[in-house]
Amino acid sequence: MSETLIPELPQELWRAGKLELAHGVTHLVQVMRVASAALGKYLAEIETRGAEDLYGHGSAASWFAEIARFSPSDARETVNRALALNPVPEVGGAVTVFAPATAAAAEDGAIGDQHIDLILEILRKIPTDLPAGEREGADKILADLARHAGPKEIAQAGADLLAHLDPDGNEPRDPDPAPPRREVFVERRKDGFWKLSGLLDPETGARTAAILDAYGAKRPVDEFGQADHRTMPQRYGDAWADVLDLAAACPDQPGTSGYRTLVHVTVGLDALKTGLGTACLDFVGKITAREARLMACDCLMIPVALSAAGEPLDVGRMRRFVTPGQRRALNIRDGGCAFPGCHRAPKHCHAHHIQHWADGGPTDLRNLVLLCSYHHRLIHHGDWTVRIAGDGLPEFVPPQYLDPLRHPRRNVLHRVVT
Repeated sequence: MSETLIPELPQELWRAGKLELAHGVTHLVQVMRVASAALGKYLAEIETRGAEDLYGHGSAASWFAEIARFSPSDARETVNRALALNPVPEVGGAVTVFAPATAAAAEDGAIGDQHIDLILEILRKIPTDLPAGEREGADKILADLARHAGPKEIAQAGADLLAHLDPDGNEPRDPDPAPPRREVFVERRKDGFWKLSGLLDPETGARTAAILDAYGAKRPVDEFGQADHRTMPQRYGDAWADVLDLAAACPDQPGTSGYRTLVHVTVGLDALKTGLGTACLDFVGKITAREARLMACDCLMIPVALSAAGEPLDVGRMRRFVTPGQRRALNIRDGGCAFPGCHRAPKHCHAHHIQHWADGGPTDLRNLVLLCSYHHRLIHHGDWTVRIAGDGLPEFVPPQYLDPLRHPRRNVLHRVVT
């Protein structure tokens, strides 16, 4: 079976290009999913006939655990998944499938065990006193979504469906109180980096640790296979930057009026347009010209233009790129980070220019999209592209190695499933 399902690997894999590597991975993922669905058919049939009569075991799960060298709990999960996706006789002679739409998606290799388990968990929460058609409809909605979405989008869609079918639920938790006064010391080092230290009372320290833990949590592996390899100090550093972004975007923050960071960028005009070269940030240290392009999307900037010899030719006036009114409109339209599968709220997002202002892009809603810092950097540095569709909403075109046909995708987490 392995010789017919698994393609022959190149003898020298290190010579493969990025498209060849990506196509190999996506093909093998589909092969694994199709094989898992086929295995489920066998296990469901064994459970239906009776593992005791066939093999002398009390259940298909105990027999499967023995031959596959699985733990009993893992074997039971596999068999239960198989029974939910395949025809099983019921009392009275009827043969039914618990989640037929999910089963069809699994047979196509479009979804894997993680998607299936999440959908089944949601379907089992639907009240049993509702008509059977309600569960079938929910199964189809979630299975169709899972073909091109990740676990977070499925979970959000499931929560919306359950809220619609069963409005009774847990009340939202009260918001955290404002943090008390804290004492910190900030010192700039000779290399341009800043050293942060301080002494916090027990309550303030506990709250600080909780905030850093929350904003510094590892990002889960998304549907595109992107893992989070940051160390804990790096995640805490990024969390601190997120907290500063929240403070800078507050309308009551002195000196910002709801805008994001004010920066002085000293950079040659050609470097700013191409993203090649370096720039000086706030006369303190160097950053790349590409980083300057990223920062210029959503901040107050004072450009300092240089001649080829490095002579300052002009110090521009502060230019407002995204007004508070435009920002509010973006928050309403996008609902948060618009990248497919991202759950970050508007307060954690930057306003990204789809066509950069240095390239003549206007600052209006049809050229702006909300992105969290992680996906903002991905758009600037990666192979994804973003555009505004005909209905005025943003959509993202994946790289060819992820989708050879490059079908556009949208984030459905911020919208109610209907």
